[in-house]
Amino acid sequence: MPTPTHCPYCALQCGMTIQPGPVVAPRDFPVNRGGLCQKGWTSATLLSTPDRLTSPLVRRNGTLEPVSWTVALDLVAQRLADLRAEHGPDAVAVFGGGGLTNEKSYLLGKFARVALGTSHIDYNGRFCMSSAAAAGMRAFGVDRGLPFPVTDLAEADAVLLVGANVAETMPPFTQHLRRAIDTGGLVVVDPRRTATADQAAVHLAPAPGTDLALALGLLHVAVTDGYLDTEYLRDRTSGFAEAWQAAARWWPEQVERVTGVAAADQRRAVAMLARAANAYVLTARGTEQHASGSDTVSAWINLALALGLPGRKGSGFGCLTGQGNGQGGREHGQKADQLPGYRKIDDPAAREHVAGVWGIDPNSLPGPGKSAYELLDSLGSGPRALMVFGSNVVVSAPRASHVSDRLAALDFLVVADFVLSETASLADVVLPVTQWAEEGGTMTNLEGRVLLRRRAIDPPAGVRTDLEVLHELAVRLGQPADRFPASEETVFEELRRASAGGVADYSGITYERLRAGEALHWPCPDESHPGTPRLFLDRFAHVDGRARLVPVDHRGPAEPPDEQYPLRATTGRVLQHYQSGAQTRRVPELNSAVPGAFVEVHPDTAGRAGLSQGDLARVSSRRGSVLATVRCVPGMRIDTVFLPFHFPGEQRANLITNPVLDPVSRMPEFKVCAVRLEAVT
Repeated sequence: MPTPTHCPYCALQCGMTIQPGPVVAPRDFPVNRGGLCQKGWTSATLLSTPDRLTSPLVRRNGTLEPVSWTVALDLVAQRLADLRAEHGPDAVAVFGGGGLTNEKSYLLGKFARVALGTSHIDYNGRFCMSSAAAAGMRAFGVDRGLPFPVTDLAEADAVLLVGANVAETMPPFTQHLRRAIDTGGLVVVDPRRTATADQAAVHLAPAPGTDLALALGLLHVAVTDGYLDTEYLRDRTSGFAEAWQAAARWWPEQVERVTGVAAADQRRAVAMLARAANAYVLTARGTEQHASGSDTVSAWINLALALGLPGRKGSGFGCLTGQGNGQGGREHGQKADQLPGYRKIDDPAAREHVAGVWGIDPNSLPGPGKSAYELLDSLGSGPRALMVFGSNVVVSAPRASHVSDRLAALDFLVVADFVLSETASLADVVLPVTQWAEEGGTMTNLEGRVLLRRRAIDPPAGVRTDLEVLHELAVRLGQPADRFPASEETVFEELRRASAGGVADYSGITYERLRAGEALHWPCPDESHPGTPRLFLDRFAHVDGRARLVPVDHRGPAEPPDEQYPLRATTGRVLQHYQSGAQTRRVPELNSAVPGAFVEVHPDTAGRAGLSQGDLARVSSRRGSVLATVRCVPGMRIDTVFLPFHFPGEQRANLITNPVLDPVSRMPEFKVCAVRLEAVT
């Protein structure tokens, strides 16, 4: 029987049907309206990948060897218990993923803090949405990527899209921008001339690391050219005077000198937004993954607030979540400083509520732990063991060679995965777990809509779910069996109670309502509540009901170009691949289209390095070097090169990226570092 479900990749969570074969077919769902991208169309191929793991592996004499589940789980529990007994509970750390279901995210956080007693848990979503989340909390009092349905964008006359190449990263999304594209209302901010920028009426191409200066300049234009919505600012916001004081010196010509974006184009972009009946400002990773990412997103929010966009039907501000459950994954406890329901772990009331649901003493809960990169950086000297679920940090973390070294310094590494990823290949124990179509659970997409992912096929013999793994380990570590249920619906029922009254309140969402097809966006505080597809229509989530403009100023990249490293490198995704590539590189159709790393470079820049189209180049920073094939792109800035981050080994773009962190979000500066380009001789 065909089973309705959702795509395993990005946070759009396109609706699809799994049919016998298995094969996938698109279905009419609001976010994709019957469309799928190439990754979605080929997603069923992954279910029968030849290198699928079906037996636990244990490293013996340097080699990973198959063992029974009993042997593997007994070994993991014993080693974790021994390390905790010898070095304390923080000797064990947990690293999760933004692709895990809500149920897995919730139980993983509970497992870390209750069964292990460790403060050390974070996840790869720290590398994705953390700056946008921090800025959203500061401005609006709540973090939901899109506080409105995606379908609202179809009526937009103007859209400012900042740091997002949606034509390649989430192609079905572009249909919602069709009106803005066709009427000349799309403005794209990106240092590259991407497939998305090609569809824009205005393309603003700032030097990487200068987005904050550009946002300040656009606010300056809004003020000096008379576009402020003064009534909205008076009635619905606070902090404009302070934000303007910071932006006042960023007149367009000054911004042009810093960013390279023409003053005339700055003025044109603001006029398009201000004159539109329905306008949106949308940000994504390109403007967020910086050492000043939180402030940069705040600057874009300030612009949107100055124009009176957020909290109005037909207009607004939003951040495009990247990973499949990037929204839900950060709401329910796998982030270092959070408890379920988006509660802060250092809030006494939050601790008491969650501890009551869990049946434990609030004082037994650990405090905040280290953020993702700080956690990885401390391995060996701090935590002696690491458990990884749903992440491939050897490829995805910044300063990747250093992260590999820290993994090697551990006493014990456990990885749960469905294939032997680059991270799993380093493990002492590998636990084979189910894929997306082989298990049930809920996901929360980029618009805060909770979706039911149904089990469509049986997993291979010998494979278990992550929930079953956590249950078995918790029992071996002395926990009551019913404290860590292995049924996703049972876990979700507990999640509902744990989230009740929190910022992300799921207490009114049930599997029964989701099976009936109800569109339920959180917050949904009781079972009679219809959900909240549009936040902020009446008030923002701060106590006074007002949005806050935050004064910010441009700092520039942490590592500007110099004589030794004269170019700026930026990274991103391509159409055929997703995240670390552990999934898409196993799909022949996708891998044959883009089989390895490449570097996009202006032909003149390539020529100065003695390189031509198709040559093998070395891109080097102070942290390492990447080998990539040259692609000469006339539309590239001459001071910038671009690398996709999906590839392993010497092709890892993250060998060169800078791990310097945003002081608020702890997001690494993935999007800009100083490099040099050389021919490989």
